[in-house]
Amino acid sequence: MDGSNIKKDAIKMRRLEAMSVIEDSFPWIKNHYGRSKFKKCFPSIKYHDNIYARLSGIEDAQGEESESIVAEYARGTNTIWLYTPNINNPLHLISSLLHEYTHYLQSPTWMKRYYDMGYEYTNHPYELEALEAERLAETVDILSSKTL
Repeated sequence: MDGSNIKKDAIKMRRLEAMSVIEDSFPWIKNHYGRSKFKKCFPSIKYHDNIYARLSGIEDAQGEESESIVAEYARGTNTIWLYTPNINNPLHLISSLLHEYTHYLQSPTWMKRYYDMGYEYTNHPYELEALEAERLAETVDILSSKTL
């Protein structure tokens, strides 16, 4: 088995692990936070290895943040994308899911408006709100794994 197959197998294993965590936590998150008033349905969750490859359609595309972007909410398709090679552990996944789910709940008009007003990622009110939501990852992990 060559190195590229080992890497692909590792990514596949991470994806399976991520799917298991999502299966436990995402229903709890949807039930707790509810549906966005800006969308008709809950977001779907999809997996990919690399944001640049996904957006460009070029399988081995790389960029400066290829190894750091864990997740993104794509508003146009109402999809939370998870980049499984960059997920460190279950809590990292849950915190990323909470961050992106918060974006799903937020107004697309105000998201753009804040950027147009000069806010940047580091001080954008919606990003700060999403970062705050990440702090609940451990609580979500505990509550979503309990069966009542």
